Amino acid sequence: MQHTIFKASERGLKDIGWLKSNFNFSFSSYANPIRNGFGLLKVFNDDFVEQGKGFGLHAHQNMEIISVLLNGKMNHKDSMGYSDVVEKGWVQIMSAGSGLRHEEYNVGDDEVNFLQIWVEPKLQNINPRYQRRYFPKQNRVNKLQTIVSNEEGLEHCWINQNAKLSLGYFTQKTALTYTLNPTNKCVFIFIIEGKANICGQNINKRDAIGIWETDTIQVDIEQDTEFIVIEVPINH
Repeated sequence: MQHTIFKASERGLKDIGWLKSNFNFSFSSYANPIRNGFGLLKVFNDDFVEQGKGFGLHAHQNMEIISVLLNGKMNHKDSMGYSDVVEKGWVQIMSAGSGLRHEEYNVGDDEVNFLQIWVEPKLQNINPRYQRRYFPKQNRVNKLQTIVSNEEGLEHCWINQNAKLSLGYFTQKTALTYTLNPTNKCVFIFIIEGKANICGQNINKRDAIGIWETDTIQVDIEQDTEFIVIEVPINH
């Protein structure tokens, strides 16, 4: 087993007043030559957006873009004709494919906090698509719930990549074992709230750990903890 730890205190930061972004990997004005992604996971941003502010119409192409809403209410409008509002507990995904444009703003009364996750696609230039699903926290107690998968279904969002994303909320002194096929796969685990011991490493709030060359990952929960697990190919 191999691992690398991503400390919250070592993340890149962009603070322009209405937007505070924490970058695990090189993005925007933050450039770190040893933090250019983890496998095909290329972007993992922990973003905070003030009320009434947001991202104007902009373009994407050939990227799988996932938003996990941790707090607040944010709209979504795109060139495919979708116009939605997502709140805490919702997950949305765009397969940018051959190209799309979209905008997103904080349309609620509270600060928005969301995880912005980009994964390189399996197939290039597919027709753009958008999807969203609701995963309330109370339905994830002591359970790791798949929120995004390469297998289509009604219980999660679909991704154009051999990847899987899961959300968990586990109570103090519980444990789980995550199993994967280690062939060309790596796993990135980010602690949203709480604290866990993962493969013998203490991982605190907003820390992350990347793991590869193993088929099982042991997670021991030290206090009530919410976390996301991202399993992606190491390379194409």
